[in-house]
Amino acid sequence: MEAKQTVAVFGASGSMGSAITKSIAKGPYRLLLMSNEAGKLQKLHWDISKEYPGIEAEVIQTLIDARWKADIFIFAVPYSSEADIVAEIKDLAEGKIVISIANPINKDLSGLVTKSGTSAAEELQKLLPSSKVVKAFNTTFAADFTHPVIDGKQVDCFIAGDDEQSVKTVSEMIKTVEFNPIIAGGLQVSRTLEHMQLLLMQLGLKYNYNWLAGWKILHN
Repeated sequence: MEAKQTVAVFGASGSMGSAITKSIAKGPYRLLLMSNEAGKLQKLHWDISKEYPGIEAEVIQTLIDARWKADIFIFAVPYSSEADIVAEIKDLAEGKIVISIANPINKDLSGLVTKSGTSAAEELQKLLPSSKVVKAFNTTFAADFTHPVIDGKQVDCFIAGDDEQSVKTVSEMIKTVEFNPIIAGGLQVSRTLEHMQLLLMQLGLKYNYNWLAGWKILHN
C-alpha cells in the first residue's frame, strides 16, 4: 500500500482553506491544519473527524509540533501573508510541493497588485527556490468545492507548474476534490490563471453568480 502523503494547510479555517481541507479529507492524505483562528480551526477538525472517522489529522501551531513531515504545503492565505509563512517553513519545504492558490487582487477588484510580467505563484517560487511551486485552485471559488458540478458540468481546475511529477501529484489531489484537472502549462502560465480569476470575480459581481461559478472548456 502506498504511503499517505502529509498535507499542511496554512489558513485552514478560512473559506478556501476549509473548503479545500474538507474536500481532500476524503483522499489518501494526512492533514496538518494551521490558522490564527483557533475556534474555527478546532471546529473544522471536529467536522472532518466526524465525517471521516479514520482520518489522520491534527491541529498544530507550527510544523515543528507535527508528528509527520509535510510532503505538500497549501498556502490558503492572502497573497500579502505568504512571505511571513515562507520565513517559517523555507527549510522544511525544500524539495517539497507548495501549492499557490493566491489571487493577488487589489481591494476594489480593478486589477492585480503584482507587477506586469510576473504572478503570485512565480513570486512565491522566488521566495522558495528549492521548492516545487504549483499553481492550483485559484480559478475556483470556495462554493465550488461543495458543488463540483454546476449546471450539469464538472468544474475545471487549472494547474500550472514547472515540475512534471509535482503537477501530476496535484492533479490527483484535484481529482479527489472531484474537479476536472487541466494542466495549463509551466508556472509562467499562472499569470494568465490569476487574470482569469480576476475576470471571473468581476463578472460574478456584475451578473450575481453568488460565488458559485467556474471556468469550463467545452470541447469534442
